Amino acid sequence: MKVIRHESLGIYVYANPRNKREQNFNEVMTEKAEAIRCRRFESVVNERYDFFDRYKLKADFLEYYRKQLRKHDQKWEFVYLHFRNFVHGKCTFEEIDIDLCNKFREYLLSAKKLRRNGPITRNSASGYWSTFRGFLKILYRNGMIKTNVNDFLDKIETEDVVKEYLSVEELYKLAETPCKKPILKIASLFSCMTSLRISDILALCWEDIVDYSAGGKCVHIITQKNKAEDIIPISEEALGLIGYSSEKKGLVFKGLMRSWTQAPMKEWIRSAGITKNITFHSYRRTFATLQAAAGTDIRTIQSIMAHKSITTTQRYIKVVDANKREASKKITLTRKD
Repeated sequence: MKVIRHESLGIYVYANPRNKREQNFNEVMTEKAEAIRCRRFESVVNERYDFFDRYKLKADFLEYYRKQLRKHDQKWEFVYLHFRNFVHGKCTFEEIDIDLCNKFREYLLSAKKLRRNGPITRNSASGYWSTFRGFLKILYRNGMIKTNVNDFLDKIETEDVVKEYLSVEELYKLAETPCKKPILKIASLFSCMTSLRISDILALCWEDIVDYSAGGKCVHIITQKNKAEDIIPISEEALGLIGYSSEKKGLVFKGLMRSWTQAPMKEWIRSAGITKNITFHSYRRTFATLQAAAGTDIRTIQSIMAHKSITTTQRYIKVVDANKREASKKITLTRKD
């Protein structure tokens, strides 16, 4: 349907001019209206400020933003919720400018977590900010905003932090230690063996385990985070861990609760004598780091973990290289007293 917008010029003429004066008045007003129309037309052609632009600028930015969430991963939802909190639930497209965006950047650097206590980390703020800037690019490309605001915004630099993972010995300890939530233990060990995120673990169905082209079985899923296809070969040991059967249907980890990855999981890890700050995502790092340590090609690891950039995968190689450097120092010809 064609969208038509009208703007009143505030110019009126006599419907039925009764004398020369009224006729002259109509001619002058008609010429004036035509001059304004020409200027408006030129403005529209040059995309400066047409009537439809004015309509769009007054539109609800948050409502438009919310409708885009279904197309993207959970991080987009978190960024949307933070931005909604920042603008106190009200924002139009007209308000999206460099100043507002820079204020949102500052907000993220001191924002509180949405679902847990404490502030978000600088690295999380950096990721959220990057996602928001990506959204601004889309808005500009689609003609929703007239200025490419993103070109005037600085990124939030990340900081190096220790990314915890389990050593082979610690993985053995976990496997040997009972857990009050048996399904949590199985899911955790399965993640270490496959690199699956908690979101994919929770959504995994028996039907997702299919024949692999190179032999054996594999997990064939669309990842919850990136909505990308991922094919992960599964070892016989991993299949045995979950009790695989081709006749089973529905969720693999039925009954598993995301909340169990907090207190119940940490209690289990402590009972195994592990003092590291291990999260469920640490299992994914464990997979990558141990694979790298075992000599698996970095491109293979990238493919299994569905990393968009090889740079992400290379972080695990750096960890392994650092461990190798430490190992080299253990062989010395100098006797220690």
